[in-house]
Amino acid sequence: MRIFSPLYRRAMTWSRHRHAPWYLGGMSFAESSFFPIPPDVMLAPMSLANPSKAWRFALITTLASVAGGLFGYAIGHYAFDAIEPWLRASQYWDSYQAAVGWFEHWGFWAIFVAGFSPIPYKVFTIAAGALSMALLPFTLASLIGRGARFFLVAGLMAWGGARMEAALHRYIDRLGWATVALVVAGALLYQWAGMS
Repeated sequence: MRIFSPLYRRAMTWSRHRHAPWYLGGMSFAESSFFPIPPDVMLAPMSLANPSKAWRFALITTLASVAGGLFGYAIGHYAFDAIEPWLRASQYWDSYQAAVGWFEHWGFWAIFVAGFSPIPYKVFTIAAGALSMALLPFTLASLIGRGARFFLVAGLMAWGGARMEAALHRYIDRLGWATVALVVAGALLYQWAGMS
């Protein structure tokens, strides 16, 4: 069943839209403080569709993400008591607890790793604010971690260019179903590990 090919074609069309950089910036800002979808899902096709602008897109993503991270920091610092009940009831509470533990052990490096990795960055920005982490190291770690991640994604897509776009178009349905299978297997494994 070919359901991923039409989605891929639509994503590539959207990535060439004249307002796409604005959408990318907005998504990057929101993801760092409250939105669940990472900006890579826009950055990658935009860099693939416009390789000559990949570094610009990575810079927009990085700066907007760090600005959103500062907003998340402000939420944690000034409004944690207001959001704590929601956070406890959400899927992010365990991640928040882990983030607090990371800060106790690694401080600056916790933000750097969270900025680069697929760990929900928003959890770390809110935790940094709630724990009153020094603002300058927080901002510096965010810039380095987020920048490394987004420039790597943009660079790989720009390097692949038209060849990668064509290859992805040819294999996108297989890749999509393989990803679904991996997610289901991971969820089952996680559930099985929790029961034992």
